[in-house]
Amino acid sequence: MTVVLNCDMGESFGLWSLGDDEQLMPLISMANVACGFHAGDPLVMRKTVALAKQHGVGVGAHPGYPDLQGFGRRRMDMDADELTAMILYQAGALKAFLDEQEMSLSHLKPHGALYGRAAKDQATAHAVADAAEILGVPVVGMAGTLHESVYTARGLDFLAEYYVDLEYADDGSLLITRRHVAYDPQQVYEDVVRVLSDGVAIAHSGREIPMRADCLCIHSDTPGAPDLARAVGKALREAQPPQRR
Repeated sequence: MTVVLNCDMGESFGLWSLGDDEQLMPLISMANVACGFHAGDPLVMRKTVALAKQHGVGVGAHPGYPDLQGFGRRRMDMDADELTAMILYQAGALKAFLDEQEMSLSHLKPHGALYGRAAKDQATAHAVADAAEILGVPVVGMAGTLHESVYTARGLDFLAEYYVDLEYADDGSLLITRRHVAYDPQQVYEDVVRVLSDGVAIAHSGREIPMRADCLCIHSDTPGAPDLARAVGKALREAQPPQRR
């Protein structure tokens, strides 16, 4: 499988703008589009889908907890049925804009605290899987966690991802921050090359940890994200023959 770059996008809301989607879209292959609960609104969603079509980028749903103020990065206690319905509700809204552009939903990737909880909590992971089964799309998550074991056991296509702009703990879990900090593009390039060639990443402590990646993720709200995306693109071109999206 060709390793590709995905990006969390469409995260502006009303008059509040976040991320440089217009610069980033030509540099990626998969867009994880916010669906209105943690970020995004109908106009932003519609514009983001149209921009993705213009650049030949696949669009996936990026549903999160109903937490606009906390940007979906705060855990919420919800029953499994409510979680599944919440994901379907958000993906359904996105699919309306995809229908307008004659596009299909390409994947599902939970956002923020929902993503993190599904990596460790069986009920949450199965709630995500229930939604993915109905939507009929692959699920993006972290290798070696409940993302992989639950989704694959349910017969779902699973895409393991490596985050180029987040740090990892020694156990392979993500160190989530409310605000993303800037990264050096050259260091990101070297980190991606290491993951692709050696199957390891460097944790915050400096320790090597196993890392498998079917796709690489960048956040649109990371400072200098377009430069990081270009660095990742360079690493991908050098690691494998160029292929059409």
